[in-house]
Amino acid sequence: MKVGLLGATGYSGAVLYSLLKQHPNITHIDLYGHHKAAEKAEFLDTAIPAYLNEHLQLKEFDAASIMGNDDALFFATPSGVTNKLARPFIENNFPVIDLSGDFRFKDSTTYSKWYNKPAAPDEQLQGACYGLAEFNQLTSHYVANPGCYATATLLALAPLVIDKLIVPDTIIVDAKSGVSGAGKKPSASSHYTFINENAWLYKLNKHQHIPEIMQQLHKWNTAIPAIQFATTLIPITRGIMATIYVKAETGVTLEKLRRSFQKQYQDKKFVRVLADGLPSIKEVVGSNYCDIGFDYNPATNTIIIVSVIDNLMKGAAGQAIQNFNHLFGFSEEAGLPSLPVFP
Repeated sequence: MKVGLLGATGYSGAVLYSLLKQHPNITHIDLYGHHKAAEKAEFLDTAIPAYLNEHLQLKEFDAASIMGNDDALFFATPSGVTNKLARPFIENNFPVIDLSGDFRFKDSTTYSKWYNKPAAPDEQLQGACYGLAEFNQLTSHYVANPGCYATATLLALAPLVIDKLIVPDTIIVDAKSGVSGAGKKPSASSHYTFINENAWLYKLNKHQHIPEIMQQLHKWNTAIPAIQFATTLIPITRGIMATIYVKAETGVTLEKLRRSFQKQYQDKKFVRVLADGLPSIKEVVGSNYCDIGFDYNPATNTIIIVSVIDNLMKGAAGQAIQNFNHLFGFSEEAGLPSLPVFP
């Protein structure tokens, strides 16, 4: 089948392109740029020198042409772009996987508050579905791909929240991310001289993935009132580690925790629950895996969960391919690497 991709020159888009290239069910990829891309003659290998042999021109973005030429479309754009472009695709029930945050919420005021940008109209938001690949059934052809921090956090918490093993108002998330999570556009915080040999806590309790996490947690358990959420930038290129602390409900044991995680993830190909110990970021880089480890401290009645993902894979492009496979009935593993990059 033929697919289109808008945003191939960003970090997530570049990784997504490489996955689409190796997907066994995709025969052709059309790349699209902004509306004047054709006039500027942008090429993929010029924007990304690592893709030296991929001399593909970015075509002018036109919704009617895309729906006539392609079978599906991927958006790998910054927030605030797709909410201006999505209407014709939603109205025509055209398959879209959107990696931005523009269609993750059902309420436009939530997006405007947390992203500080105008939201898509509510009627368009209702035409999209949230694609947390391990849990959410796709109910429309417009799939809002989850955020990276949200993916790592939700997969770590899901079994315990669903089985009601935690005290609802005690969730504390300490999440750390590599610099690629900030995107390709340089900033003061991503400058080498700032982040090298440094760690920077940013957007404390203000990160835009918080309401996304809460929206999904409420689907599992409406008793959860809020979460404490901290994000820290660390001097690595790729990867997220979410360390989560939560109080256990009465009667919880380590064995009960093990059964809960096993029940939820024994048939999930891309979630690996460690039998012992805690995961590290290196063990998932370059893969679509989420590795999870946990422990229980009876002295403080605290459950500790550690979740690690590659933010550009499971946190973006990899999960987008996973959702694409679900949408079209392909093998869930199609186009995705079977092993991380190691060492």
